[in-house]
Amino acid sequence: MQLDHVLLRTFVAAIDAMSFSRAAAMIHKSPATVSTQIARLEAQIGKPLFLRDTRNLSLTRAGEELEAYARRILRLHDEAVAAFRQPDMAGRIRIGAPEDYISVLLPPVLRRFGLLFPRVEIEMTCAQSTALLPQIASGELDLAIVTRSAGVGGELIRREKMVWISSRERIALERRPLPVALFEPGSQARAVVLAALGRGNVAFRPAYESVSQLALLTLVEAGLAVAAITRMSAPSSVIQLGAADGLPEVAPLELALVRGRGADTPVCDALVEALRESAATLPDAGAPAP
Repeated sequence: MQLDHVLLRTFVAAIDAMSFSRAAAMIHKSPATVSTQIARLEAQIGKPLFLRDTRNLSLTRAGEELEAYARRILRLHDEAVAAFRQPDMAGRIRIGAPEDYISVLLPPVLRRFGLLFPRVEIEMTCAQSTALLPQIASGELDLAIVTRSAGVGGELIRREKMVWISSRERIALERRPLPVALFEPGSQARAVVLAALGRGNVAFRPAYESVSQLALLTLVEAGLAVAAITRMSAPSSVIQLGAADGLPEVAPLELALVRGRGADTPVCDALVEALRESAATLPDAGAPAP
């Protein structure tokens, strides 16, 4: 038996996405090609790897056993390629992003980047966009992923839908005026939420505000307020709301990648490319501006 690493990469992508169509976007193939490659791998193994129905995708026992081997094989393959392709790539990158972007966008990027470029050091700063932009301007950061607002440049890498969230018990929804948890003054996320509430003529009170999304989520989960956050960062512990709940649509946020002084290096270029790919292949990615 010869296990093709191309088929294994498709297999791992399907696991990570739990969808053949989303896996296809991640590895830049068509859904039909992903299905064909999974079928070929199942033929090699001699057992089905996935349980499929119209909505869900899950691993069989054989799929679970193969996953660990597949990830080890691909990790060693990528390390070998990196060792011969760019053995001298080294340096340091200082990157900043808000906590919700860090938790969703960066883990797969940094995991793969660390394997390919083990001699590159990554310094991470977690802060709101309003705090990161001055650090880019002063040269304290090389790269930053920020929410774009008026006057902010950078490269648009994603448009992200905003969703209203509430506790599962929907306690805050029953209160009038509606208690809303908001991000800090000056943030674009706060601005689009307030604009939406104004357009919708919603009677509300700004019950809480914070620079931390984790703090907003804690308040929402406790039933003390509703909030609007990016869809990609909405946890399963809350429910998403919409027009049927009397809440207006909120304009999407634009995520921009901003470079600082001296960030025009091969090391930064490699990380920028990885960030572009990660942003483009997340589920429900918005189309970048023309």
